[in-house]
Amino acid sequence: MLQIRRMPVGQIGTNCYLLEDLEAKTCAVIDPGDQADDIAREIDKSGLRPTMILITHGHFDHVLGVPGLLKHYPGLPVYIHEKEVNWNKAGDQYMTMNPVEGIHTVKEGDVIDFGDLPIQVLHTPGHSRGSVTYRAGDVLFCGDTLFAGSCGRTDFVGGSYPTILKSLKRLVELGDDLRVCPGHEGVTTTGTEKERNPFVLQALQ
Repeated sequence: MLQIRRMPVGQIGTNCYLLEDLEAKTCAVIDPGDQADDIAREIDKSGLRPTMILITHGHFDHVLGVPGLLKHYPGLPVYIHEKEVNWNKAGDQYMTMNPVEGIHTVKEGDVIDFGDLPIQVLHTPGHSRGSVTYRAGDVLFCGDTLFAGSCGRTDFVGGSYPTILKSLKRLVELGDDLRVCPGHEGVTTTGTEKERNPFVLQALQ
C-alpha cells in the first residue's frame, strides 16, 4: 500500500513529499528543500527506511535539505537531471544543486524502481532547463512546473514561458484523473487544471 505525506519546509513552504510503501516500510523523499533533521525525524518516527531522494529541479528551496539527509542516511542515491547540477560550482548557486555523494542523473524516459512501482521520469522544462516530473502510478510530482491554478515562474535563469506551456500541455494530456503534487501550495488534479488553470488553458489553445 502506497501513501503520500506532504511536509512544507523552508522559508517559502516548499512541499517535501514522502512516497511511502507501507508494506515494505520504505520511502522515497521528494524535494527535501530544508529542515533535514525534521524530515529524518518524521521518517524514523514512521519506522520507514528511505531508499532514494528525488529532485524535481535544483533551485535552493528544493535541495537545501539534501546534504543533511545524506548525513542521516549515508549512501542514499540522489536523482536529478544533469542540467540542474552546478558541476563547476560556478554561476548562481541558488539555481542549481552542488554535486553530492551518490548523485544519479536522470533524463526523459528513465524509469526508477521503487518496490513494485516504477517511477517514470518526464522532462518538463520551462521553470528551469532540467525540471522533471516524477510519475508514480497516477501521481505526478511536478515540482514548480504545474501548480493549482498557476505554473512556475519563468523569469529565472534557464526559464522559458513558451517552454513551460509545452510542459503544461504535456502533463494535462496524460489524463484527467492524475493527482498533481506540486512544489508549493496544495494538491490538485490534471482534470481540474485542464478546466480552470489559465496557463493550462493557454497551453491547450
